[in-house]
Amino acid sequence: MDQTFSTTDSNGQQRTLNLRGRNAWALLELAHAGENGCTPIDHPGPRWSAYVHNLRHVYGLNIETIHEAHTGPFPGNHARYILKSGVAIVADTPNAA
Repeated sequence: MDQTFSTTDSNGQQRTLNLRGRNAWALLELAHAGENGCTPIDHPGPRWSAYVHNLRHVYGLNIETIHEAHTGPFPGNHARYILKSGVAIVADTPNAA
């Protein structure tokens, strides 16, 4: 999956990001989730923390992490990721076969 995004940073500067694979998927999920954000529980993906790390440190996006407790047979904590950067989806480019 290839995806193009337009982002606006806190200074109002716009730039274009061309993402591939799971990084593109994660940013799409975050953009669609809005203020509710995403958790690995409600948006299953194998390595959410790695995708968020890449989006923050490689692509410079602002993503908030909130730690939440959960109950059930395996109680513990999980992360909720909320996209704070302004992001617009520009184009979906299917991979060439």
